[in-house]
Amino acid sequence: MAFGVYLHIPFCARRCDYCAFATWTDRHHLTDRYLAACRTEIARAALPKATSVFVGGGTPSLVPPASLAALIASVDVEDGAEITVECNPDNVTPYLIDTLLDAGVNRLSFGAQSMVPHVLEGLGRVHDPAAVVAAARLVRAAHVPSWNVDLIFGAFGESDRDWRRSLDEIVALCPTHVSAYALTVERGTPLAADPWRHPVQDVQADRYLIAEEILSSAGLVNYEISNWARPGHECRHNLLYWDQGDYRGIGCAAHSHEGGRRWWNVRTPERYIEAIAWDRSPVAGFEELDPPMRIREALELALRTRAGVPARTLADLDMIVDAGLVTITDGQAVLTPDGRLLANEVAIRLTVPEAVG
Repeated sequence: MAFGVYLHIPFCARRCDYCAFATWTDRHHLTDRYLAACRTEIARAALPKATSVFVGGGTPSLVPPASLAALIASVDVEDGAEITVECNPDNVTPYLIDTLLDAGVNRLSFGAQSMVPHVLEGLGRVHDPAAVVAAARLVRAAHVPSWNVDLIFGAFGESDRDWRRSLDEIVALCPTHVSAYALTVERGTPLAADPWRHPVQDVQADRYLIAEEILSSAGLVNYEISNWARPGHECRHNLLYWDQGDYRGIGCAAHSHEGGRRWWNVRTPERYIEAIAWDRSPVAGFEELDPPMRIREALELALRTRAGVPARTLADLDMIVDAGLVTITDGQAVLTPDGRLLANEVAIRLTVPEAVG
């Protein structure tokens, strides 16, 4: 049975203007204690063997490679497990890649966001697009089995031409996976405080369709609204989330799920380290989903994927089909590219079977 482990690394060199994640730029002095606490939490949890491990953040590639490898090695994994590490292109070196490969890592994910300098500036990003190209060369030279590039569209100052340039330059690097996300405004971020930089939804819709056009033409198949992959290179860890699988989050602010129960750890690294040091639970809160809620959530998640949902679970089906939002194949309703843009509108028409309620 699939089981995932998420390892949260909360350290960053700089917080991007749109970021609301649990990350800090002034806590690097806690790195050794934090990683030791994570290893202790893993040991105490007595977890089943993982079929996927995802190291995210934050910027995991800021951690000394040997220390990061030791953390990954503390997770017991099945043979053939997918092990992903997020990296800032600026931090990628041959030593980092070799160390991670030796630790069993077989998938890397790079936060590029854009290949256009003025667009990166509008996002509050600091890396040079040339670093993405250099990282891609190192990945290919090291024969990393799978690797992803993250992009964001809808930033202030970005034109359709800029977005096409980013997509074309990333496609030319031949990644096995691309994630393209619409810029969102999160409360409390510098972006939220600057309305002039807020994205325009109609513009983002156009950019999404441009992404579908360019990525699909390059042989990358959309398998979830924001994710395209070459066949066989879909992110198994993310598929576990979308399938409502069980997973354990390790580290501050990390979330876990088991059989309809979700819980999350304390948010700051200091509180997390203290809880582990005093042999206390780092859990800050939890929620339980009853059967109807779980089924509805399962349908909402499945709708986002190329698997789709049983057509019988959608009200107003004929109207949705006539509007070009879904196609029906073998009784499954699957979002079209236009439907992906209106996924929330389609999702509100999902119905939970009465027998479950």
